[in-house]
Amino acid sequence: MSTLQAILQYQEIDKKLFKLESELAESEERKKYVKLQKFLKVAPEKLDSLDVKATSLKSEADALTKKYEQVETTLGDFENLDELLSGGADVSFYKKKAQSVFEQLRKIKAELNALAENIKETDAEYKKLKKQVIAAQKQYAEAAEAYKAVKGAKESERKEIEAELSKAAEAVKKSDNDTLARYLTKRKEKIFPVVGALYQGRCPFCSMEPPIAAKSKLAGGIECDHCHRIIFSE
Repeated sequence: MSTLQAILQYQEIDKKLFKLESELAESEERKKYVKLQKFLKVAPEKLDSLDVKATSLKSEADALTKKYEQVETTLGDFENLDELLSGGADVSFYKKKAQSVFEQLRKIKAELNALAENIKETDAEYKKLKKQVIAAQKQYAEAAEAYKAVKGAKESERKEIEAELSKAAEAVKKSDNDTLARYLTKRKEKIFPVVGALYQGRCPFCSMEPPIAAKSKLAGGIECDHCHRIIFSE
């Protein structure tokens, strides 16, 4: 049996395994399981990020509150304004100073309000995400069991196919052990079909013509430059 015949027979059996794997991959049980798994994987990082953000916002709010209080104390300068004015103090100077203080207070107050709103939104987002995580943890356990059941239902079929593949692999190894290794590498890359015979001088999968320099190696199988499958000459 030629290497090409042996590997094509192996691939024909592997087609059944590929179909089974595809059915599992496309099952609603697996999709739900994977979706929840991904969510729970990134959720802790998001929660930590929100926690850090909330702490930072609180620190900013505390600093602004302190600044507001410090600026507010400067209003004490105006408690004896009548005496100062009667003593000949410059009215325009104090008017400008008062205006400056009130502007600072107005600006700080606006920043405090914005920070308070940001803190409120961050807190709400954190609590919402926390609830989603708790719900997802429960759903994940259920989804894992459901997916496990679907896989279990196909386990006997998988074992039968793998037993067939094991026998077919021996035939390939007798002809050329390297070809099977190359096949399995491509298979891990989710490429299928993996191998094929040249058709009218072109790749049977993408119709690209192999480079002239590579044609002398076709008997042992070469990788198509375009679709990256392994092609042989008849």
